[in-house]
Amino acid sequence: MMKTLLAATSLAALMLTQPASAETINMWVRTGVGDAFKEVVKAYNTGHDDKVQLTEVPYSELVQKYATSIAGGQAPDALSMDLIYTPAFAAAGQLEDLTDWAKSLPYFKSLSPSHVRLGTYEDKLYGLPLSVETSVFAWNKNLYRKAGLDPDKAPATWDEITANAEKIRALGDDTYGFYFSGGGCGGCMIFTFTPLVWGAGADILSADGKKATLDTPEMRKAVDIYRTMIKKDLVPASAASDNGANFLSFTNGKIGQQSLGAFAIGTLVTQHPDIDFGVTLIPGVNGTPSSFAGGDNLVVTKGTPKIEQVKTFIQYIYSMDGQKIMAKYGSLPTRGDIAEEVLKGLDPRMAVGLKAISVAKTPYTLQFNDLINSNNGPWAAFITAAMFGDDVDGAFKSAQDDMQSIIDSGQ
Repeated sequence: MMKTLLAATSLAALMLTQPASAETINMWVRTGVGDAFKEVVKAYNTGHDDKVQLTEVPYSELVQKYATSIAGGQAPDALSMDLIYTPAFAAAGQLEDLTDWAKSLPYFKSLSPSHVRLGTYEDKLYGLPLSVETSVFAWNKNLYRKAGLDPDKAPATWDEITANAEKIRALGDDTYGFYFSGGGCGGCMIFTFTPLVWGAGADILSADGKKATLDTPEMRKAVDIYRTMIKKDLVPASAASDNGANFLSFTNGKIGQQSLGAFAIGTLVTQHPDIDFGVTLIPGVNGTPSSFAGGDNLVVTKGTPKIEQVKTFIQYIYSMDGQKIMAKYGSLPTRGDIAEEVLKGLDPRMAVGLKAISVAKTPYTLQFNDLINSNNGPWAAFITAAMFGDDVDGAFKSAQDDMQSIIDSGQ
């Protein structure tokens, strides 16, 4: 009898000390997210029983696929979402309210303010900063040298960029002077192309988001710059239909210049050490620089049974180890209280990404997907028609009218 009791007691103790069954968090991320988040996931999975399983979805399809997956009851537990979309999904009641838990974090007030602002809807918090991003301009110094250009001189105007692109294209074969992900990726173009007009004081939407202001002299000049490079065969033909899958074409060593995200700095340094490159701010059409201040929020699907596991993962991202991994691979720190320590010893080109924040803009509209990101939306159609088509005036008129119609229908 005593032996039986002891055996039962030992078994109970063993059961109490056994860890709970490991869970797998299903998480979606956009293509082109870079290596930073992938590496922090890899580190987390190595050190924890619970695992994060990533699924990459093309940037231009992510919002629609997520909405469809929610409707079909097949949504991921969590999502790396462009911060601009957070209010719309929160307003639709599709995200978990993280307010009380997030505000209990000792470093909550140091988290990226723009991410927290766009993660908030009706005073509740539904998204937390995952990656802080700015858009910057990169040039391949190796190709500059081969083309007889000064590799250490950052181009400050689009006249310089175009002239440099011509010399690089003259190297022949499959070497091109410039690249961009075009009408197949509206989100890519809002990120890399609108700084050309922002720097000159123009915009595609009014400050309150209620009026389309696409057709301006600044935007026409910006379009003409890109059209000129396309006509001169300075840009690969594949740019026209690129849905974002090839957003990091600069890493192939055959692209002389490209506007990218600051995350690409880390990707280039760690994964492509053979590419000698420089980074600077994106010049506006009048030479005044600007940038897109963005990145991703981490959101949690309403009703997921794995919310506690997701919270644990978020806290790892915000730890010193997590922040250092993210920064090493190009993501700017999301925690201001440890940013200096996080960036210590990293590539000095990361400072350009930080500098861009002071001249950057972040659009705010609940209709961002319909206006900008949708493949069938007016912005994507405008990019294709205005840059690759024959009727520039018609492209401007159609996009201006369609954008205003969408805005009016949502008011």
